[in-house]
This record gives sequence, C-alpha cells and structure tokens, in this order.
Amino acid sequence: MALRACGFIVFRRLASCIPPAGNIEYLLLQTSYGEHHWTPPKGHVDPGEDDLTTALRETKEEAGLGTEHLRVIDGFLQELRYEVRGKPKEVLYWLAELRDPGTAVTLSDEHQDYRWARLEEACTLAGYKDLQDTLRAAQRHLEAQQDKQ
Repeated sequence: MALRACGFIVFRRLASCIPPAGNIEYLLLQTSYGEHHWTPPKGHVDPGEDDLTTALRETKEEAGLGTEHLRVIDGFLQELRYEVRGKPKEVLYWLAELRDPGTAVTLSDEHQDYRWARLEEACTLAGYKDLQDTLRAAQRHLEAQQDKQ
C-alpha cells in the first residue's frame, strides 16, 4: 500500500502588481531534515482521517495557517505519485488562497525556512518536475478563473 500524504498549494495575491497574473505568490517550506528540499505544506493521513482534513491539519501544524486564514479554491486537486526510499507515495494537493496576504507564517520544527515566490522561482525551488507541473497547473487554474471574471 502506498504511503499517502495531503496538503495545500497555498498562494496569496499581492494587490499592487500589474498585470494580475504577476500578483500571485506561492508558499514553499524548506525542510529541516534530509536534503532541505522545498515543498508546500503537507503530511501523512492519520488513521480514520479524510484527505481534506489531513491537508488542513498539516497546513496548520507546519505553517500556522488554519481554516480561518485559507479559502479553498474549487475545482483544483492534483495527485502526485512517486517513490521515497523505494516505497510508493501518493500526495494530494488542493489549492488555497491566503485570505489576508499579510498573515504571518509560523513554522514547526519540521521546517527551517519558508518563502513566498512567484511561479518561476517557486518551480526552481521545488526542484521536482511533478511538483513544478503541479505549481504550473495551479497558476493555469487561477488564470482561467480570472479570465472568467
């Protein structure tokens, strides 16, 4: 059975940027273990817990951002599948907007740093192609929503 984790691609909109596509920044956390890779907040599903609850709990634990800080964006869910130390892993990511772009991020011991980054910098930090593809898919989803307004 694959190890399962869930989390959020958290973003914020900066009001001062023109054009609007340039005003989106993504939250990445740098792990305090291993190779210190950068990742959105995510974590393993606890027994009896549903996936979305896991994503919310882990985002609160790892970044200090709870349901009061986030607005889940409809119609976006990405599933990544890869191997960690020879074992299969599945990660589900939802997309969530930080309601107040000035809200402080509070890291847990699992992470040593965080960064708000525009898409290309976020992709560079992310390192892994599947996570880069997920970030680009999030950007496309947000741009498509913006076009409908």
